[in-house]
Amino acid sequence: MGAGNIPYKEIYFSKAEIFIQNKKFEYYSSPILSQNNFKHAFFTKSSSEKFLQLLGNHFNENHINCVTNQIHSNLIVFGSNSEGGIKTDADGLVGNKWNQNLWVYTADCMPIFFADKRTRNVATLHCGRKGLEKKIIKNLVKIFDNLGTSRDNLLVAIGPAISKEHYLVDKITLKEFYRKAENKNITVNLTKAEKDFCFSASNHSKEQNLNQLDLKRSAYRQLLNENIPNANIDISNLCTYKLKNEFNSWRRSKTFSRQWNFICS
Repeated sequence: MGAGNIPYKEIYFSKAEIFIQNKKFEYYSSPILSQNNFKHAFFTKSSSEKFLQLLGNHFNENHINCVTNQIHSNLIVFGSNSEGGIKTDADGLVGNKWNQNLWVYTADCMPIFFADKRTRNVATLHCGRKGLEKKIIKNLVKIFDNLGTSRDNLLVAIGPAISKEHYLVDKITLKEFYRKAENKNITVNLTKAEKDFCFSASNHSKEQNLNQLDLKRSAYRQLLNENIPNANIDISNLCTYKLKNEFNSWRRSKTFSRQWNFICS
């Protein structure tokens, strides 16, 4: 069965809250990662970088925090390259020691967690349109191959991210995305006015000329194309743009604030 024939669905992630020093932190959990006993959390905007030490201590007293400087690339590094306040330029982290907290920060892009239920190896990705175009998922799966992971044992959780209804792009961007991310050439017939629109930054508020782009579904197709079973993939139905009381969203408010997410090795 091809990737296009396998049913796509987004599901409910369970919500919880913790109190640390009289401050409440809310987070969501993936069912498949929780069932397999992987410590992880997709935090709401109640989190911020200054609380990473406190949050890490709550989930894992002997943890080591690992954080990268995310640059919308396909670069992936091991956790030991991002310990002790060192921030390597990368958008993926792979655990290579016990008790590493692999952090990723987002504000519309997808936080994606990977976990091998046999070897217990874990990884995180910061993945948006650019990451999908640059095939960061494929790069990470290759690393798991080198670590001896079987596709049947690889679990994936795509956390809260912007929904297709709120991620709008012009037709040329959409065409380029399908060509790069999914190796498809789609036909778009542009009028002169639309061509002028696509190249005019001053007109990008004209939403009637924009098209929906489904990041989560595209990531799902890339995962299936890497032969990861659909039963091993959880996709959150939470939209960072829509849920303004819970999540920061760059597209909604151009904020530089982020929500933080982690999985523990």
